[in-house]
Amino acid sequence: MDVDKVEVVESCMVAPCQETPRRGMWLSPLDLMLVNRGHTPAVYFYPYRSEPGDFFDVARLKAAMAKALVAFYPLAGRLGMDGIGRAEIDCTGQGALFVVARSDLTIDDFRSFLPSPELRTLFVPRVDDHSPSVLCAVQVTFLKCSGVALGTALHHVAVDAISAFHFLQTWSAFSRGGGEAALELPFHDRTLLRARSPPLVQPDAFSAFCPKLNLSVEPSETIITQAFVVSKDQVTALKRACVGGDGGRVSTFCALSAHVWRCICVVRFTFPASVRRSMRPPLPPGYCGNGMIWLGAAGKVRDVTSSESEDLVFVAGQISSAVRRMDDELVRSALDYFELTEMDSKPVPGRMPETELRVISWLGMPVYEVDFGWGKPLAMLRAVSERAGFVYLMDSGKGDGSVRVLMCMEIAILNDFERLLYARF
Repeated sequence: MDVDKVEVVESCMVAPCQETPRRGMWLSPLDLMLVNRGHTPAVYFYPYRSEPGDFFDVARLKAAMAKALVAFYPLAGRLGMDGIGRAEIDCTGQGALFVVARSDLTIDDFRSFLPSPELRTLFVPRVDDHSPSVLCAVQVTFLKCSGVALGTALHHVAVDAISAFHFLQTWSAFSRGGGEAALELPFHDRTLLRARSPPLVQPDAFSAFCPKLNLSVEPSETIITQAFVVSKDQVTALKRACVGGDGGRVSTFCALSAHVWRCICVVRFTFPASVRRSMRPPLPPGYCGNGMIWLGAAGKVRDVTSSESEDLVFVAGQISSAVRRMDDELVRSALDYFELTEMDSKPVPGRMPETELRVISWLGMPVYEVDFGWGKPLAMLRAVSERAGFVYLMDSGKGDGSVRVLMCMEIAILNDFERLLYARF
């Protein structure tokens, strides 16, 4: 894809339309883990709709963003340092980066809707030229087909996926004239995730949460991302296969993750889980910041891949057990551990071991609810994948209950994985 096919026609800062707090915002240990992770790149594709007029009117989008940034004022700030050298968000009200571009490309050029470095280069705004770091940047690209590609880059130190979708929903609601009373305000006090004094890490916590990503040398194999659609009936069959003799229920995430785990044949499986409802008391609704820790489940290969039965009871049980371990004490131990170790999450080259699989679930999140007044997006995806072994689960957007599985893997095992994924149906 020719990256020169996108021409930037405007670049500016959009500041909050009202006065906002000017202060340094303290960052929790879960935020500091991601201070060097940079911006999460995502792209939304919107097909042209003639009603109402002024499709993706730039002035309207800017005005709505200026309004949304009043509530989400940290995103209008910059990454900074406090007096003792600890990273913080400098709430300056300087604004978010807003880029307008045009292109001779069409939505049909990206009909597979798969992450790629080209997708990021074409449609996600560049933030490297801004110092100190801009925390929120968007790019509206008008395509030859009259559709729009909306690229977003939100710094991971400021928001996780839950908070990012909250901001995008708020911005889009203001754009389409949504009532303010119906919008949930963000909650910004991150000291609720402060480590204990003194910190205390329970030894058995390490059997449940995973403190870091272990990497080996950079792989020589070609890495690609492929999408697989699992229908509603197939999801139902998987959930049925995960139920043991107790007749309990399992989530779609648990059932799909168990099946993918078996297909990829790894002995360690990790996934991010929100701490918001696991703490006592729970975090307030609308908590804005990073509220995720990685949980882990392990099993012997012969147990994960056992062919004695078509059921997935053992594998699903390992995942469910890890979820059930998520309580206030586990979260507190994780916070204390990260505060003590001051972990640096700066991306480094390397590959995950073949014994690791990381599944990130966007199931149930308002991925397709970003409607600026011209209809919901045709597709939404992370612009570029991280590395082999990462899997994203998300609603397909078709409204039929199917799930899209985005799997980043070595191309050499792609065919075998696809065969195993659908073999049981």
